[in-house]
Amino acid sequence: MKSFELKGEVRDNFGKKAAVAFRNEGLVPCVVYGGSDAGNTNFVVKASEVRKLIYTPEVFIVNLTLGDNKMMAILKEVQFHPVSDDILHIDFLHVFPEVPVVIDIPVRLTGLAEGVRAGGKLSLDSRKLKVRALHDKLPEELVVNVEKLGLGKSIQVGELSFEGLELLSPKNAVVCRVQLTRAARGAAAAAAAAAK
Repeated sequence: MKSFELKGEVRDNFGKKAAVAFRNEGLVPCVVYGGSDAGNTNFVVKASEVRKLIYTPEVFIVNLTLGDNKMMAILKEVQFHPVSDDILHIDFLHVFPEVPVVIDIPVRLTGLAEGVRAGGKLSLDSRKLKVRALHDKLPEELVVNVEKLGLGKSIQVGELSFEGLELLSPKNAVVCRVQLTRAARGAAAAAAAAAK
């Protein structure tokens, strides 16, 4: 999995007034959960430095530096302003080498599906799947081969398995499917009529 370097400053002042003041300075209030013996660590980062972390479908392990303290973390949640879409707050989760983490990993489809060759349309229903694994076993993406996927067929989470990680998304959730298009229906009807 790719890593992302991020520096922040631990903050002591809390509350709405402090948060507004930080945002006016181009800073984003953040918290990392489980970051120290005391529990959570509150800090701020420059808004410009987290854009490449947030506005991307990719998932990163964040190498977080807070003063003398260095830790690995993952992005847990981002809160946006409902109107301006500015970043209001970011939650991180401290990652420990021996403790599995739960994270959403992007799905990438590979291969030309049989159903597409027959005139169907491939659709990706689940862009990300929730997984649990040790941080060093986390892939950048979950690659799903669709070559054997026929017309009107789908692949569900329960049919997939990846080494070193556990899939937590519902087993009956559809990952991808080949839908019948009008052209494919017409071709199938013509073939059936010709066979009579």
